[in-house]
Amino acid sequence: MNINDTIGQALAQAGLDTRSGPLKGVTETIRKALASAGLGGGAVAPPADADVIDVAARDINAPTSAAPGAGQFVRRTLPHPAGARDYKLYQPTARVGTAQGPRPLVVMLHGCTQSADDFAAGTQMNRLADEFGFLVLYPEQSAGANASRCWNWFRPQDQVREGGEPALIAAMVRAVMAEQPVDAQRVFVAGLSAGAAMAVVLGETWPDLFAAVGAHSGLPYAAAHDIPSAMAAMKGRAVMGRAHFPGTGDDPRRSATHAVPTIVFHGDRDHTVQHSNGEHIAQQARRATPTLDVSHDSGTAAGGRRYSRALHTDAAGRVVVEQWTVHGAGHAWSGGDAAGTYTDNAGPDASAEMLRFFLAQVPRG
Repeated sequence: MNINDTIGQALAQAGLDTRSGPLKGVTETIRKALASAGLGGGAVAPPADADVIDVAARDINAPTSAAPGAGQFVRRTLPHPAGARDYKLYQPTARVGTAQGPRPLVVMLHGCTQSADDFAAGTQMNRLADEFGFLVLYPEQSAGANASRCWNWFRPQDQVREGGEPALIAAMVRAVMAEQPVDAQRVFVAGLSAGAAMAVVLGETWPDLFAAVGAHSGLPYAAAHDIPSAMAAMKGRAVMGRAHFPGTGDDPRRSATHAVPTIVFHGDRDHTVQHSNGEHIAQQARRATPTLDVSHDSGTAAGGRRYSRALHTDAAGRVVVEQWTVHGAGHAWSGGDAAGTYTDNAGPDASAEMLRFFLAQVPRG
């Protein structure tokens, strides 16, 4: 039974006729709302406001290897107790005369309905990998685990270290580290939307593995625990960092506690995941590192979008939390390429800025 049939049956059992009258079309409205959270099936149509970029993803049929002269883009499958998942690994070509020591690894978590190829095309992180010589890992969610191929950031079993998707993604990282010369002190994770929410979860549950987190249009840790709370969180109505679990009350253990450096990007006209969620991610990161100084700057990207930025530095002058607000942008990767979906090429280059932030982090002792 598909999602439309399920919704229709539920409404019919409640005595509601959606075939005519004021409730006509309600099934499609609910389906779209669920799909936008990765909680149902189907893509979401773009809004009428052309200034806000909220588009439906499409399949990108990329080859398994990059263009001649570039690196290799290979697909693997990881068996795991949480369920087998595919992933793609980008290995840049070694530059002549460059020392071949351990390389940084950037883990990129796609958003709802996207694929590894789509996310790679849109973020252009592989192009940066060619330039700077790091590896890029793209875990890929399966439709069997989520009908819209979203990472299940809103489920309690996927907000803990072991047993769920955080452990699955960590296992992918370890598999790459066993195969490639990875610098264990420079493993980073970034994502978009549901992928950003899962990146934040990974920073909290695997702080010993990930040296920094990049969250674009995402949600704070433990912002939801089921479908209704996920919908509320996306609309900015969740209690930040304090999820409600039946029978347990507010569990303070589910507030972010690990001081993992974090960079946040969010459009202030994002109607899919409200901009307040980006602020809450930054708040959680700041709470984990007290006594930070803050400075602000602003500017206009080459593509025309204005942005504001807050830099939070520790006692040594290191930026450990960086928050970007992209003015006029919707639910899309800032500075992304139109070859991929959910991209806004008018904004500052989120991929380059995240990479800069990642590589500036001091290796852990």
